[in-house]
Amino acid sequence: MKKYLTSLVIAIFAFASLLQAQEVEHISDLIYTKHDGVALTMDVFKPAQSNGAGIIKIISGGWKSNHQQINDGGWTKAGYTTFVVVHGSQPRFQVEEIVADLNRAVRFIRAHAAKYGVDPQKLGVTGGSAGGHLSLMLATRGGLGDAKAVDVINRESSAVQAVACFYPPTDYLNWFEEGDNAVGIGKLAAYAGAFGPKSGTEEGRMILGRELSPIYWVNKEQPPIFIVHGDADPQVSITQSQRFYKRCQEVGVKCELVIREGAGHGGWQEMATEDTARMIEWFDLQLLGKQPAKPFTLGVSSLPSTLVKKPAATR
Repeated sequence: MKKYLTSLVIAIFAFASLLQAQEVEHISDLIYTKHDGVALTMDVFKPAQSNGAGIIKIISGGWKSNHQQINDGGWTKAGYTTFVVVHGSQPRFQVEEIVADLNRAVRFIRAHAAKYGVDPQKLGVTGGSAGGHLSLMLATRGGLGDAKAVDVINRESSAVQAVACFYPPTDYLNWFEEGDNAVGIGKLAAYAGAFGPKSGTEEGRMILGRELSPIYWVNKEQPPIFIVHGDADPQVSITQSQRFYKRCQEVGVKCELVIREGAGHGGWQEMATEDTARMIEWFDLQLLGKQPAKPFTLGVSSLPSTLVKKPAATR
């Protein structure tokens, strides 16, 4: 009898897990643009109980993107239809092209929003590192399409209504310190291919640095932005987020910055728990008008971090 009950419990849990898995519909490899002999795709995750809003999750690290990292990021549990976007990777595709493709992805999503049960005026975007940079580029430079475009998708707006991201680059002309130009040189010399041949001259670096740095495009029409950044980040200085927040304050637009004390370029336990939960509350507030239990301050706050311990090496 005990063995039977154990088997029954296992079967019930297995069935429950199957039902839970079926609650999210996964649509793979939607092509949002084609160029240079390459088709760029996104995956869509549709929750059974949708809240009518969408989250655009950008897969990008060092401006490289791959299909192995595709997942819904947990956003569907909060009712968000999630669009996971893969872009062309550097050095074949340069950052300028990647930004243009991300704008195209948003236009594609907006054009097909009704098909996926999403309000086209309730789109949030998220990403980390290069994905955070691209999120802020959409926030500050996304906008109206070309009303006369032959391709109807390009007539759509690429604006988003909310942003929540991790440790984003915001200013390539002042990378760690004032005047620290990193457009394919200095601390980002390894990424010269991502910036392309324009970064080969001082004039070109100055032009690219302004074109590709969200801080120079902060404007009164941009959406509310929430950023989490570690103050011990050796790759993307905390000053990147601090200066961006300061610029938002100067212009008078909504921005909140959470600084994780002692945290580096990712790798703290609170990322997947407290920080993601807070980001969900941010999107709930900005896209759905749902008030959080703890109000947002629209300021800067410092919180301790718990670093993830790596498993000991085995012999």
